[in-house]
Amino acid sequence: MTEQEAAVAMTLLPGAKSALQYKIFAEYGSFSHYLHLDAHGVPPALAEPLFAFSRQPQNYLERARGYLAKLADDNITLLSIADSLYPVLLRQIHRPPLCLYIKGNTEILAMPQVAIVGSRHGSRSGIDLAHHFAASLAAAGFTVTSGLALGIDGAAHRGALTTGTTVAVLGAGIDVIYPRQHAALYGEIISGGGAIVSELAPGSKPLRHYFPQRNRIISGLSMGVLIVEAAIKSGSLITARLALEQGREVFAVPGSIHNPLSRGCHQLIREGAILTETLADIVNQLGGMLTLKREEAWPEGSETLPDSAAEAAVLAHLGYDPMDFDTLAGRVDVAIPELTTILVSLELQGFIENMAGHYQRRR
Repeated sequence: MTEQEAAVAMTLLPGAKSALQYKIFAEYGSFSHYLHLDAHGVPPALAEPLFAFSRQPQNYLERARGYLAKLADDNITLLSIADSLYPVLLRQIHRPPLCLYIKGNTEILAMPQVAIVGSRHGSRSGIDLAHHFAASLAAAGFTVTSGLALGIDGAAHRGALTTGTTVAVLGAGIDVIYPRQHAALYGEIISGGGAIVSELAPGSKPLRHYFPQRNRIISGLSMGVLIVEAAIKSGSLITARLALEQGREVFAVPGSIHNPLSRGCHQLIREGAILTETLADIVNQLGGMLTLKREEAWPEGSETLPDSAAEAAVLAHLGYDPMDFDTLAGRVDVAIPELTTILVSLELQGFIENMAGHYQRRR
């Protein structure tokens, strides 16, 4: 029995509401393991679904396998919270999705992500900024995550696609494209090596209360969230506050005092969000979480060389004592945007460490 089969079977069992499934996962760490247990040896508060399964195990498994086969026919992957491929950062939030439905590249969810969100009615300037930041972040090795909404979200996805990959988290079923104007973008995200993600079963309509739930996934998947234009009362500010609760960095782009869509960003900056003007403002704050991702991908002791001659040249200017960004920039013959990209790449490869904006070699 696979984790996917066990996760689907759990949804079919009487008494296995989401609150109980969280308790079962916390206790056993695996739905497959739970369903193999003797129901008489399980605490009474957790036993009802297991008793039901033990009476008709083949029936529940056949129904689960039929459901998974239908998903596969539609090119949809289901990941259970107990699955080893489930995104590590997302699993750490309060009440993470028990299941994720994914179209596209499942492996992209394990890559370092930065979310970009903002108003559905973004100004021309805001749209351009979102596109620019997304393209820069994607070129620097980040996957850009957003919500496929009109305005800033759409610009972020399109910007990321020009230089890298992007993830769209839906407030509807994985097969329900909302808004319909983004049908082409939906396809481009998948064909471009990215992914579409939802916790809602296929066919679920885009109801209003699904979008705050969607927002916690956007921030939960990401190391940080960049807000580009947002009104004081908006879903983007909800995402920012969820990010803070989840221990993520929050970045906000300031704007004109005459633009109502700048007020949400200014409010976030007053509350402690990082005022963001350039890509370096984001990268310099993400060193700790990049280190975590780096160590997952490149265990200590692995022997590799920098990916390019430019990276090797920058690495040659760094020693084992910390050097600040401005000093390094003065010593290398590299444009600032390119240097930022190179430093992120070197971090991801495990060659250097970023300690509050000061860089040093690790090997």
